[in-house]
Amino acid sequence: MSNVLTDKQGQVLLELARKTLQYKMGEGTAPAPPEDPALSMPAATFVTLKIAGQLRGCIGNLEPAGPLWQGIRDNAINAAFNDYRFSPLRPEELPAVHVDISILSQPEFLAYRDPEELLLKLRPGVDGVILRDGRRSATFLPQVWQQLAATEQFLEHLCQKAGLPGDVWRQKKLEIYTYQVQCFEEEKK
Repeated sequence: MSNVLTDKQGQVLLELARKTLQYKMGEGTAPAPPEDPALSMPAATFVTLKIAGQLRGCIGNLEPAGPLWQGIRDNAINAAFNDYRFSPLRPEELPAVHVDISILSQPEFLAYRDPEELLLKLRPGVDGVILRDGRRSATFLPQVWQQLAATEQFLEHLCQKAGLPGDVWRQKKLEIYTYQVQCFEEEKK
């Protein structure tokens, strides 16, 4: 994915996410929508929250659900308070939270003949992957490759996230889509 936004625009979105969380915790006022027209384009987004390098919440959408800034705002709130894997973020945790935002490209169907070709076509560290089997689906952002660098392991964990056996990708053909992200993150604390 070519860089769609500048670093400065990314910083505006990071500040929006941070100020939104502060407002939801009772600090300050609700942040105003950014005036930059580029931040109002429709875009799919994810917001990831970490504390001491550990995941604390991650929510997003794979298709645009309104203006880019609104997706960042809504996904920041959802990552903090509505990620079923975690209890809602507490005010005392907020200073330790590290915010990471991702702007997604349009997902593209990945055609493959067999499991070996699937392994060859996926690009570790580059591709976000959506896996679908009927009504079950899951996605991993490209950043997940940092923890699951082996393609087989990446696919096994993605299958499990979708509620499927880890090796189902070897047994049957699944729908696979790939996308790329432009990522911005706060400075390390």
